[in-house]
Amino acid sequence: NGARTSSRISDETRARILAAAEKLHYRANATARALVDRRMNAIGVATTLSRNELNQYFLEVFNGVIEAAAEFEQNTTVFAVPDWKEGASRIPGICDSRIDGLILLAPLMEVEAAKYLPDHTPIVSVHANHEMPNVVNLESDEESGAFEMVRHMLSLGHRRILHVGGPLDSIGAMRRVSGYLGAHAAAGVKPLDDYIVPGYFTTDSGRRELEAWLQRHRGERLPQAIFAASDAIAIGCLDTLAARGLRTPADVSVVGFDDTALARSAHLATVRQPLRDMGHRAVRLLMDRIEAKHQDRIYRAPAKIVLPTEIVLNHSLAAPRPKAITIS
Repeated sequence: NGARTSSRISDETRARILAAAEKLHYRANATARALVDRRMNAIGVATTLSRNELNQYFLEVFNGVIEAAAEFEQNTTVFAVPDWKEGASRIPGICDSRIDGLILLAPLMEVEAAKYLPDHTPIVSVHANHEMPNVVNLESDEESGAFEMVRHMLSLGHRRILHVGGPLDSIGAMRRVSGYLGAHAAAGVKPLDDYIVPGYFTTDSGRRELEAWLQRHRGERLPQAIFAASDAIAIGCLDTLAARGLRTPADVSVVGFDDTALARSAHLATVRQPLRDMGHRAVRLLMDRIEAKHQDRIYRAPAKIVLPTEIVLNHSLAAPRPKAITIS
C-alpha cells in the first residue's frame, strides 16, 4: 500500500511481495478499502432523462461535473429517474453507501417529497424547484436574464413578443415569465393576450406549442419575435417557422435560454446560464460537505447560491421587419 504503514519493510521483502502479487494476479479490493477509509471516492448525479431527445442542458452541467470530479479523483455515476414524483422515493436507495455524495440536477420535487431525502448522505442540488432541508442549492438569476433579454428585444422595436415557455410547475419557467412581464412593464408596453404559452423544456414541445398557437391565431398578425424558455424550445420554434417558409430573423426573431452547444452551433441569441461552472461548483460544494462529514464536523453554508446570467446576441435576433405578416 505504498508508504502507508508503521512497519519498516526492506526493499528485498517488498520486491518478493510485489512479485508474488503479480504472479497471483492480485488486485486491491476497492470496496474493502472503502470500508476502512469510510470513502467510496464516488459521487452520484440524479436527474430525469428524456428518451426522445438529447438533453443539452444536462450535458452542459454534466461536463462541468465530470471535469471537477476528475480533479478530485472521484468516480461519477448517473442515476436516471423516470420523473421526480417517483424519483424522490428512489433517492434513499441510491444513497446506500455506493456513493459518498449526490448531486440532484433540476429536481422538480414537491415540498412534501423532500422528506425522502436521507440525512446520512451529503446532497447538493442544481436548479431545485423548492428549498430542501440540509441541501445546498445552486441556481442562476433566471428572472434577471429573462428581463434583460426581453428588454433588449423591446428596445429593438419588437412589440409582439411571443413567449413559448416551460411547465407551469417549474419555478425556473415562472421566473422567465416574471422577467418577460417585468421587462414589458418597465418599457410601458402591455403584453398581448395569449402571448404566453406554457409547455416543456424540449424541442418537440417548442414545435408543437408554436404550431398550435399559430393555428389558433390564423388570420392575425405574426409575432415579431419569440422568446423561448430554453434553447431546446427555441430550436423547435425555428423548425416550425422553417416548415412554414418563414425566415429567422428576417420574418421572426427567435431567442432562447441556456446557451447550450446546440444554440451556439445554430448561432442562436440566448440567455447564458453558467451551466458548466454550476457543474464545477456543485462538485466542489459536495466535496466540502463530504469532507466535513468524514471529519465529523458541521458543514455551514448558505442554503442557496445564485450565479449571474447574461444575454448573448447572435444572428437569430434583429429589429422587426417594417410590414407585418399575416398568419396563414
